[in-house]
Amino acid sequence: MAKRCLELAPSLFLTPVVMVTCQDRDNRVNIITLAWVGVVNSEPPMIGIAVRPSRFSHGIIRESGEFVVNVPSQDLVRETDFCGITSGEEVDKLSATGLTAVAAKKLRAPLIQECPVNLECVVREILGLGSHDLFIGEVVMVHVEETVLGPRQSIDVEKARPFAYCPGVGQYWNLKEPVGTHGFTRGQF
Repeated sequence: MAKRCLELAPSLFLTPVVMVTCQDRDNRVNIITLAWVGVVNSEPPMIGIAVRPSRFSHGIIRESGEFVVNVPSQDLVRETDFCGITSGEEVDKLSATGLTAVAAKKLRAPLIQECPVNLECVVREILGLGSHDLFIGEVVMVHVEETVLGPRQSIDVEKARPFAYCPGVGQYWNLKEPVGTHGFTRGQF
């Protein structure tokens, strides 16, 4: 099969979609939707979020040194999109969307109640990369709705119903079914 070279772009797909909450020194809460997000370390657990310096949340996260990664279900795709296309400088996104802020256990930044998974993170490093700064956050608390837990007390993806973003076409996609399990090819090649 022939392959075509395309314009340079971060062409990974699909990427996770999250709503990140942060809180400034005046206790104003903001939500930023991000898809440039990923696990960057296992022990201690760390997540990287890439944020443009021009975004309102960037300064809040830099100054506060913390953020909460809230993983929305497909039921929140409209609210998630709104929080990504609207500036928190101009709009109180919690009021506009009807989302509920609830106190975190270890941080000032709140969780979003409606999201089935919330990860409290403390900034450990900031890397300037060009168009974005990468905030590396150590996960200091994990909150999971009991309704999305599977039999082994782990997150059941089918119940959590997360969705992803496809940057090349600007679409949100759901995740329909598993196609394998880690290690299922052991001894097959």
